[in-house]
Amino acid sequence: MILNNSYTTAHLAAFLTILCWGATFVSTKVLLQGFMPVQILLIRFCIGFAALYLLSFKGTYQLTRKQNLYLVAAGFLGICLYYLLENIALTYTQASNVGVIMSVSPFFTAIFSCFLLKEKLPSATCFIGFCLATAGIYLLSFSGGTIAINPKGDLLAISAAAVWALYSILMKEIGKLGFPTVFITRRIFGYGLLFMLPVLLFESDLNWQRMLEPIFFFNLLFLGLGASAMCFVTWNFAVKVLGPVKTSVYIYLVPVITVLCAVIVLHETISVHAALGILLTLIGLLLSELNSPKKIKEPLHKRWVICYN
Repeated sequence: MILNNSYTTAHLAAFLTILCWGATFVSTKVLLQGFMPVQILLIRFCIGFAALYLLSFKGTYQLTRKQNLYLVAAGFLGICLYYLLENIALTYTQASNVGVIMSVSPFFTAIFSCFLLKEKLPSATCFIGFCLATAGIYLLSFSGGTIAINPKGDLLAISAAAVWALYSILMKEIGKLGFPTVFITRRIFGYGLLFMLPVLLFESDLNWQRMLEPIFFFNLLFLGLGASAMCFVTWNFAVKVLGPVKTSVYIYLVPVITVLCAVIVLHETISVHAALGILLTLIGLLLSELNSPKKIKEPLHKRWVICYN
């Protein structure tokens, strides 16, 4: 019963994360009227780090050098490199291209899990679900539009999807270290921000007064407290309980949530293609969740001999 409750909570955590992340695109669209993409990134994670520090400042844990390296790697991959690649990709290619390409992240997660965690490849049902979800996201992203291929931008987007898959797999192993999720996420944010600091050298024109304008202030709070602090904690918890493959499948819902938020907040309309895309994405998600791969050998953390002293 406890195990079932834990899995139910993890699924709810993953859904809550995606619900929030899907709305970030609308919020970011508003913030782009006053800030550069990199500035938004820095501000949101600074707010997120501050919030997590206040929640866990009394929690002090001794980590070994190898355990700290795990967290450094997670901060570099999930906080710095992933968002950097995604932002640069958006400067070279269409946002719709990036949205479709990012939908292959669960596929990368399954492949990497097979090699790194020695899990079985997804079943045929899961693969069909992946294809349907990708088709649905394609319809959502290119509804009424055309594809414009940009090799450099699209390659960067593919790289971002692969990096996020590696981050999710790494979080599964970090979850086995036994430390509280909030503490771990705070450390990861801290290391990620350290990797971002060099960007400040190129972003000296930040208008601090503009941050206090209500429309910007509340959207920054949403990105910092909700999409960063809360969502990374809930995502990391879901990965810890469900595993990286099963959790990553929820990424398929991001464009669906984005479209629905755009309808509610920005008063956009849903086309027939978009409605069909939502339906295919939901069916693909359900099929992908029917079966999950099982481990066939010892996990990565046991083969790397992690020390808990």
